[in-house]
Amino acid sequence: MRIAIVGVCASGKSALANRLTACGYEAHVCAQEHSFAPAMWRMTEPDVLVYLDASPVTIRRRKGVDWGDDQLAEQRARLADARAHCHLYLNTEGLTEEKVFRRARRFLDKLRG
Repeated sequence: MRIAIVGVCASGKSALANRLTACGYEAHVCAQEHSFAPAMWRMTEPDVLVYLDASPVTIRRRKGVDWGDDQLAEQRARLADARAHCHLYLNTEGLTEEKVFRRARRFLDKLRG
């Protein structure tokens, strides 16, 4: 099962991909939030698309950047196609890496059957 993970900066994409890969999943990050190609995620032909989200406050805390709502709005606009087609949407607000991982794994394990 090929899993693509998209989301805004500092939403936990890399951490989730690393944890899933360590458990035997074929997971990778698609840096769609930096691309002007609205369907860039499709080029990886994933079986499952996971979308991670976070608020400006959380992004500032995790990444140490002074972003406002406009930067986040731009990233979400670039991710709109992925958001519309994701199989799993997770808002990582207030969640630890472990909780994000457990929620994603629970969803993926159900798909595996």
